[in-house]
Formats: sequence, structure tokens, C-alpha cells
Amino acid sequence: MTKNIYTGIVVNLNVDTVTLPNGITVDLEVVRHPGAAAVVPLKDDGIVILIKQFRHAAGGFIYEIPAGKLHPGEDPKVCAVRELEEEVGYRAGSLELLSSIFTAPGFTDEVIHIYKATGLTIGRQQLDRDEVLDVIEMPLAEAIGMIEAGTIRDAKSIVGLQAVYLQNNIS
Repeated sequence: MTKNIYTGIVVNLNVDTVTLPNGITVDLEVVRHPGAAAVVPLKDDGIVILIKQFRHAAGGFIYEIPAGKLHPGEDPKVCAVRELEEEVGYRAGSLELLSSIFTAPGFTDEVIHIYKATGLTIGRQQLDRDEVLDVIEMPLAEAIGMIEAGTIRDAKSIVGLQAVYLQNNIS
């Protein structure tokens, strides 16, 4: 049984009555989210494009890879293409799925599909009115150093950047 507690623009909050594999029945709060796509934009010379974006929930500006919420029924690859151009002003010649990750499976069903974008060409940045960000370009190795230093703390960005680093062995 599911009881809807809140329906919002980005998420819905439900209380689901669930019988667990051990036979115990419990009420679980579940944040339902349509999912998202994220992109690690990698230039031919090993430069990655990040954003430094204001995130109220995180208490200020954080470093991230470009990402956005899926529209209902949207293919994650289409979302990735859209968000790459809207947020950083680049188009991808090629997109490769790196991973699809659960963000916090203890309380939400959100999945983020993380892509590597290559063959980048200049497009047109078109920020939404609630997006406050700067575009930052740096060598991939420097971004990895920011993860190690605790400067990049966003999970999707850590997963994406490390996957590209391991895949490409760029230093």
C-alpha cells in the first residue's frame, strides 16, 4: 500500500507499507524521483568541463559535472545532450554511458545515468532561471586532485570523473 504525503515539482514523498524479505511489514518513507542524466565533458586534450553551481541544500557553491532531471518518459541520453548544452554551452559528438547509479537507495528511487561526452563543439548555453553557476575548465588530473582534497564532494561527479580517469588513464 502507498500513501502519498507530498507531490512536488521535483519529487514526491510516499509512505509505502512493505513486507520485507524476512516477513516483517513496515512503513517506509520513499522519495520518488524521475531520475537524471549527468555528463563528464572531456575535450580532446584531456580538459574536463565542470560547473561551480549554487546549491541551497548543500549550503552554497559546489563543483559538479553538468546534470539535469529527466522529463517524463525521456531517454536519459536525450537529457544528457540537452543538459550539456544548456549548462556549459557544448555539444557532444559522442556520448558513452559510464554508469547508472542509485543516489541514496535507503530513501529514494532516483537513478542518475552518467555519460562521457567527447568530440565537443561549441553550442549555446541557456541556463534556467534557478541555475546560478560558473563554467570551469581544468585538466582531468586536477579534478581528480580536487576529489582527493575533498573539494569535489558531489557523488555523481566523483563517480563520473573517476570512471573517465580510470578509463582514459589521463594524468
